[in-house]
Amino acid sequence: MALPKANRLKSRRDFQAVFREGIRRHGSHLTLRALRVSPSSKSPCDAAPEIGETKNIKHITPAQIGISISTKVSKRAVVRNRLKRQIAAALYELLPKISPGWRIVVVVKPTAAEMKCVTQQFLQELEQLLEQAEVFYGHS
Repeated sequence: MALPKANRLKSRRDFQAVFREGIRRHGSHLTLRALRVSPSSKSPCDAAPEIGETKNIKHITPAQIGISISTKVSKRAVVRNRLKRQIAAALYELLPKISPGWRIVVVVKPTAAEMKCVTQQFLQELEQLLEQAEVFYGHS
């Protein structure tokens, strides 16, 4: 299952910001990079309030996730795309647990190409890494 458009990290600038400023958590097949994003000050909620509304409403961006997989993992695009789809499916299952306002990049290590029973292992490893990074609800 693909990630919803609102939850995809797309721009090069966003990826670079996560790599530059984000925290790192390492697993055996994946590396997680996460960056907490402050609520945007230029959101439509900060404009002049309507009658009966308050101006203190904060615009919270949904968690945005990107997957980075290099040709070092596999020279074959078919293999890289399959791994990317399996990781996206695992992330889709974990998405309801992830608190909003995070930008996350999952970096795939070359050892991931040799795995069997991939999706379930990715799910377990991602859950463990997200827990370590305190990205789930309940951590602030």
